[in-house]
Amino acid sequence: MVHITQLPAEILHNILGFVDPSDLGTLPRTCRYLYGFVTGNSALCRDIYYRTLDEPPSSDINWEQELHDLVQLQRICSVEYGTDKRASLPFVYNTVTRLLRNASKSTPNTSRVIHSLTYPSSRNTSILTTLLTPTSLSPFLTSSFLFSRARGTSPPTIPLSPLAHHQQSAHLHCLYGSPILKHGRTRSSSMYPFACSKVYDLREYTDGSMWGPFWNDGSGRVDWEKVEAILMVVGGNIRGKGLEGFPVFENFWGRGWGGSWEGSYIPWPGVQAQEEEGDAEGEGSDGGDAEGENRDGEGSGGKEHIRSLRERDPFGVSGTWLRVVCFLDYNDFFNYNFPVADEIPANVPRPALDVGEAIRLILMKIHVTKIEQSETDSPIVHFKGFSRSLDGSWDDNANSDLRGWYLRGTAQYTPEGEVRWTTYSIFSGEERWKSEGIQIGGARSARGVVGTWFDKDYDPHGPCGPTAFWKISDRDAKADDKQFLLHDFLPIGGSSKTEDH
Repeated sequence: MVHITQLPAEILHNILGFVDPSDLGTLPRTCRYLYGFVTGNSALCRDIYYRTLDEPPSSDINWEQELHDLVQLQRICSVEYGTDKRASLPFVYNTVTRLLRNASKSTPNTSRVIHSLTYPSSRNTSILTTLLTPTSLSPFLTSSFLFSRARGTSPPTIPLSPLAHHQQSAHLHCLYGSPILKHGRTRSSSMYPFACSKVYDLREYTDGSMWGPFWNDGSGRVDWEKVEAILMVVGGNIRGKGLEGFPVFENFWGRGWGGSWEGSYIPWPGVQAQEEEGDAEGEGSDGGDAEGENRDGEGSGGKEHIRSLRERDPFGVSGTWLRVVCFLDYNDFFNYNFPVADEIPANVPRPALDVGEAIRLILMKIHVTKIEQSETDSPIVHFKGFSRSLDGSWDDNANSDLRGWYLRGTAQYTPEGEVRWTTYSIFSGEERWKSEGIQIGGARSARGVVGTWFDKDYDPHGPCGPTAFWKISDRDAKADDKQFLLHDFLPIGGSSKTEDH
């Protein structure tokens, strides 16, 4: 029988290509021949990578280092890893974010398994789900200032500037997506009141932070600890209202790593076919939106112009988005921010807040109106659209009977390469509310946008609060934004397979 070291290199390569990444590190220790064969063998590492993980968007990768880091991540997340896991946070952060960047992206051939599941399956996120169990997750996702404050393990003062390990932990928590709402096992370990105290503290809303989830220095850098607090408040309300029972919520707010990577959104099936069918009816029959665009002077050319804008849009704006808005009773909000004897220093958080909130569910239907270049030559996508409340108790703010376009806004890159969304809500022709948010995962991520809403004139007395929205459907070429069709509601209603309709 031929010894393995006597096999031709091609056959040995094919055999070793099926080993587990954790075994690849031990092979060079067995004998000198395998040491020479495995060490620095980029082609072998590439084949093992492709059999273990998603195909990355770029082949410019150090395959050997990627496998080494994956094995190291497995070791750190194991129960047997005895040292302080928090010391490994920078490595875990870099490795996890890299795995998400290289996760499987949606393609024209990708289809939804169910209406509400708008992101594809991914080997990378499956591995993360297996490795990062609730027990192993805790040291990495609960190391922000918010958790340290709740546990009483940090000074009661806010750092002058965000600390790197706080930001990394909060960012991982946001990418994970399913908010961790307890820092312990007791009832008193709830994180929700501490998150509320940050989200509803008007001192967080400054010109430097643009009243959004950004650092308070005018740089436009994302403050992931603010995003984390918003995520926890919105997620806590979704969970508290029992909305996680609906797949359109559970797939994002109850499942780890759900769509938290760039390009993960899966378009609604058949939209391209609908567009082609609509174009076949004739170039002169422009839809309602095209006419509206011409009236507004924002474009011409009807459907071809709209299609051109959509194809050039790097953010996938056009479509139907499900939005959650949370808010306090204004009396509670005012009393919290303007107590009779307010002697709290600016660098000390306000007390934990747990007075109960209301939430509203809104459908937004938007389309691109213009794309321009910023001073840094990155695209700024302008959009407008219409909104309907999914309940009838908020008619003043989201009633479908309002005239004109309900909202307008922009999507653009931040200096760090994150995606910033700005929206304005319009009532009776006047802007009333504004929001600033960050798209978790990057452009065209299925996870959607998390941010804040506030008075468009930046009223120093508020109100303000958290909001989140994510894309659930694409825009029918034959409909205008005021027409909410069956496919706009199907992702909300249940888990039926897409082929059933």
